[in-house]
Amino acid sequence: METKKTLGVLVKILLPLILGGAILYWMYRDFDFRNMQQVLFYETDWTWMLLSFPFGVMAQVFRAWRWRQTLVPVGENARQCTSIYAIFVSYAVSLLIPRIGEFSRCGVLKRYDGISFSKALGTVVTERAVDSLFILLLTAVTLLAQLRIFHTFFDETGTSMDAISHRFSMTGYLVTAVCGLAALLLLHLLLKKLSIYNKVKSTLGGIWQGVLSLRGVDNVPLYLFYTFGIWGSYFLHYYLTFFCFSATANLGIVCALVTFVVGSIAVIVPTPNGAGPWHFAVKTMLILYGVADSSALYFVLIVHTVQTMLVVALGVWGAMGLAMTSRRQQAE
Repeated sequence: METKKTLGVLVKILLPLILGGAILYWMYRDFDFRNMQQVLFYETDWTWMLLSFPFGVMAQVFRAWRWRQTLVPVGENARQCTSIYAIFVSYAVSLLIPRIGEFSRCGVLKRYDGISFSKALGTVVTERAVDSLFILLLTAVTLLAQLRIFHTFFDETGTSMDAISHRFSMTGYLVTAVCGLAALLLLHLLLKKLSIYNKVKSTLGGIWQGVLSLRGVDNVPLYLFYTFGIWGSYFLHYYLTFFCFSATANLGIVCALVTFVVGSIAVIVPTPNGAGPWHFAVKTMLILYGVADSSALYFVLIVHTVQTMLVVALGVWGAMGLAMTSRRQQAE
């Protein structure tokens, strides 16, 4: 049993690494790295990179503040420092196993502040739904503003929008819906027969409470401010890096917004910090805006590497902070 569990963990770690590594290898297989030192030390304006760092930090801090706000309606009150450290650690942990950070931060709050794990996880589900909606709206606005560029992107990457929209007939959609409902019904019946059904039901109830927490948020304008703060900080953290390189410095904020949106969608693919898919998507869009292939490759490699190093540094900071933070139960 232990061997099977260990194997499962290894698969979760190795598959994203292999996928991301394979994409990066394919992108950089013919790349000349001998010029990297020249680019790093003589062609990169590190002042702008350093100016982008505070926004990378604030994006995570805003997320922690918003998370605390959604915990209050479900009767949980996490300390501010614990919430921030939990977010820092969760992003760093996700570099090893994509998406595991969502669970780890709930575990941190349970361990240090006695917060219900299931309720915390429910608020994370709500948070992801809100962020997905925000990105969807931002994508729609950006798509309409830069329709020509996106159309070229789909052509260049071999993606046919017509093929996607016509892949299913009405019968196909109906069959898919019926199969989905049947699968949910079967899962429900199986859970009822399991001895742990009551425990699972209780856990799911806690998650559902967390999901509904958004309805009880006291200060909705503050919640929206935090949401805009998160994504505004993410964008500025990325946009300021444009000024680090001569090839991207004059592209403008619209190009930055388009590549930011495409990159945000690309990181859905489960690789460490979006490594591979993010590089490919952003590099492709930059080329469509007239950036040379080699310059685009340097940009995505340097920016992603530096921003990942910031995530690691914040994760270490968060872990050290938690090590010096007493558990609430012990302190009381």
